[in-house]
Amino acid sequence: MFGVKLLAIFFASGMIAFCLGPFSIWLARKVGAVDWPNQRKVHNRAMPRIGGVAIFAGVMIPGLFVSMVVLKGDYMPFWGILAGGTIVFLVGLFDDLYQLNPWVKLGGQCVAACVAMGFGLRVHFITSLSEGMLGLGYLSIPITFLWLVGVTNAVNLIDGLDGLAAGVSGIAALSMGIVAYMQGQPSLLVLSVLIAGAVLGFLPYNFHPAQTFMGDCGSNFLGFLMAATAVLGVVKTTAVISLIVPILILGVPILDTFFAIIRRVHNRVGIFQPDKNHLHHRLMSMGLSHQQAVLVIYGISAFFGGSAIIMRMVTTPEAMLILMIVLIIVAIGVGKTGVCTARTPVSERMESVKKIEIGATSEQMHSADKSA
Repeated sequence: MFGVKLLAIFFASGMIAFCLGPFSIWLARKVGAVDWPNQRKVHNRAMPRIGGVAIFAGVMIPGLFVSMVVLKGDYMPFWGILAGGTIVFLVGLFDDLYQLNPWVKLGGQCVAACVAMGFGLRVHFITSLSEGMLGLGYLSIPITFLWLVGVTNAVNLIDGLDGLAAGVSGIAALSMGIVAYMQGQPSLLVLSVLIAGAVLGFLPYNFHPAQTFMGDCGSNFLGFLMAATAVLGVVKTTAVISLIVPILILGVPILDTFFAIIRRVHNRVGIFQPDKNHLHHRLMSMGLSHQQAVLVIYGISAFFGGSAIIMRMVTTPEAMLILMIVLIIVAIGVGKTGVCTARTPVSERMESVKKIEIGATSEQMHSADKSA
């Protein structure tokens, strides 16, 4: 019976987001919420940018019903996530409309994190191989706070190509949902299904070539929800591997942000200085098309999610072995793309060499003509 309810929730979330997609496009044009192209962006025309309205409705409308009817007693942290998510969405929406100061946006995210924690959403302990479960005490507050705000912004940072942040969030939500089912966590499972359904309903309007962008209201909302699902995933389990699994599932936004910080420190620029060297930029500079770059990152996200699910199914030593293999593959990928140092990929260097050779040949021919 619960499985039928989950399917109904998924269908309702997806249909609401799908039906409101055209409305969000109309509304964006009506209020002037459009994203204009510039040198850092890959689109070449003005795009509506409040598609997050459809995602928000797809999660919140069935989410409110579910919190009251389906979850019943197991709903306090769930209510906190919905409340915090609403705050993040509204702050992002105002930013899409009026271009808020970055500190105002950060302040809104901090308020949202505090609200969610006020409803009991916290990581109360961590686990280690040697000492088992370690209570965090008062440290649970800053750790949970930094995680919620950090992941919210990490997901926002990968929203650079059509359908990228939405698809990665959807894959992560499905992975988290499978883990929730394995751990017997109905609130986490329901939240994951809500996110996956809303993303799937919105993607037809956001995948390349996109009809609309989700905007900060959408990317920040999804980021906050994904951060919250990760916290829910470790709240009620004492498994040693429990802390690693949600981090791995969210590997794409977390690693991309981590590498961006390393890259900017390496290049001696401010860590908040925007650039065009995120993973999706690097893939496109290596010769991949817009759509191919997105699909490759989908594959990477699915690889992380699948690895996390397998780690949850095996013994701790086997899980550690899987984690080591994943880290080795990540290290190889970092070297190939140059995402840490922003060095020129091999394909781009070869293209530059070809241009130099062609230019030299043309110059030689021109000199020969003048001599003749």
